[in-house]
Amino acid sequence: MLIDFFYTLRSAKLPVSVKEFLTLLEALQAHVVGPESDDAWKIDDFYYLSRLTLVKDEKHYDKFDRAFAAYFKGVEMLTDFTKDVPLEWLRKNLELELSPEDKAKIEKMGWDELMETLKKRFEEQKERHEGGSKWIGTGGTSPFGANGYNPQGIRIGQEKSRNKSAVKVWDQRAYKDYDDTQELGTRNIKVALRRLRKFAREGSAEELDLPDTIRSTAANAGWLDIKMVPERHNNVKVLLLMDVGGTMDEHISRVEEMFSAAKAEFKHLEFYYFHNCVYDYMWKNNKRRFSEKFATWDILRKYNKDYKLIFIGDATMSPYEILQPGGSVEYNNEEPGAEWLQRLTNTFPRFAWINPEPQGVWQYRQSIAVIQQLMNQRMYPLTLKGLEDAMRMLSK
Repeated sequence: MLIDFFYTLRSAKLPVSVKEFLTLLEALQAHVVGPESDDAWKIDDFYYLSRLTLVKDEKHYDKFDRAFAAYFKGVEMLTDFTKDVPLEWLRKNLELELSPEDKAKIEKMGWDELMETLKKRFEEQKERHEGGSKWIGTGGTSPFGANGYNPQGIRIGQEKSRNKSAVKVWDQRAYKDYDDTQELGTRNIKVALRRLRKFAREGSAEELDLPDTIRSTAANAGWLDIKMVPERHNNVKVLLLMDVGGTMDEHISRVEEMFSAAKAEFKHLEFYYFHNCVYDYMWKNNKRRFSEKFATWDILRKYNKDYKLIFIGDATMSPYEILQPGGSVEYNNEEPGAEWLQRLTNTFPRFAWINPEPQGVWQYRQSIAVIQQLMNQRMYPLTLKGLEDAMRMLSK
C-alpha cells in the first residue's frame, strides 16, 4: 500500500528518497503511530509522521498536503479553524446568479455603515438564513455571507471570490509560497528580464582574462603570464514585492514562472509577500506570516535606493483597502495602504507594477485605476511586451 504512496509523492515532484521512505516504515514497525501505539490512532498521526520523515523543506509542505489528500481519499480535515460564524448559516444550498439589470438595482453601503450593520447582525441573528437581503447567510443579496451578490459587502464562509466585490473577508486563510523552482516552458520571460542588466566584476579572480594574458605574455618576451579576473555578474539589485492569496490564486502558475526567472537572472534579489495592498508589515514565508513579520519601516531602511522596486499583483480589491484606515481585509491597519505605497516609491525611485490581470479589464476595476495613479502610470501587464517595457523603464 505505502509503495503507491511513495510513488504518489514522487509524481508530485517531491524530493523523497528511498532512505527517508524506509525511515517512515521503521517508525511504523516500531508503533510510533498506529493501532498498537500508546495513544488513540488517528490519520492525523500518520500525516505528521510521514511529513516529518519525508519532507526536508517547508516550501514542499503544500505539495505534500495535496499529494497526501489525493492518495488518501476521504481524509479528514487536518486543520480545524475556529469559526465565529455558525457553519449552518453558510451551508451552500444555492449560488445566486443575477442578471446585470438585477445587480444594478442593489444599493451598496458605505464603509462605516457596513461595519456598524455587521455588528448589529451578530447581536440580532439567531438562526440560518438562505436568500434575502438582510441577514448573514447564503444565496441572497445581503452584504454579509456567501454565494450571493452584493456590490460591496463582507464575504463570510466562501471558498473563493466570485464577483470580486467584497470589501472585507471574514475567514482565516492560509496562503502558500510561490514556487521558485518552477521550470519555464520557454526562455522568453528570462530574455525579457535580461533587459534589466548592469554587469560588474566582483569577488575573487576566477576567470581567465584571455586578452590581458596574451598582452602580458607578449610583453614578457614570450613567457606565459596568466591573468585572471573576477567573474562577470549582473549587478542589478531588485526588491520584489508579491501579492499572494485571494484573487491572485488565478495567476499562480504565471507568477511562479516570473518568480523563478527573476531568481535565476538577478543575483541580488530580495522578495517579500503582501496581500492585496502593502501595509505596515510584510512576510517571506506564508506558513509563518503571522509569527514572522517584517515591518515595512525596517524594509524601507534596510535597502538603499539602488534597488529596483517591482510589485507583482492584480491590484483587484476594494478601493477601501487602499484608501481607508482599517480597510485591510485581514486586520485593522492604522494607516491606509496608499500611504505605504507612496513611502516605498519615494524611497526607491526606480519602480514598476506588474499586473497579471488582462489589460483589457483594467478600465473596469476601480482599484486598478487607483494603483495606477499611485504608481505614476507605471503599471505593465504580465506579458512579454509588458515585461520588456517595464525592464526598459527600470534600466533608465
